[in-house]
Amino acid sequence: MPQQAWSAKRERQYDHIEESLEKRGTPKKKAKEIAARTVNKERAQHGEAKQSSRLSRRDMSSGRRGGMRSGTNRPKGRTKEQLYNEARRMGIEGRSSMNKAQLQRAVDRRK
Repeated sequence: MPQQAWSAKRERQYDHIEESLEKRGTPKKKAKEIAARTVNKERAQHGEAKQSSRLSRRDMSSGRRGGMRSGTNRPKGRTKEQLYNEARRMGIEGRSSMNKAQLQRAVDRRK
């Protein structure tokens, strides 16, 4: 929990987001940052924050933004960074010189 001003609900939300991101292969430091930003934006939109930017208060919610992105024509699936972290956990040799497609194949072969 990075901040003392968070309620128990916001702490649970932070923990849930952080754990979900880590399960998907996001590095711990980045997962913490994303979780904190998401929770702080939710606090700003619900009037729980002492200070917040106008954009945080008036922009669409994080959940809605994520849902909108899910319908794009971009290739779905894990990012290269997530695939790399998974390959590292599996002990796949030569992963640092692989591109995303090669990492995908190597990880899928190991499963």
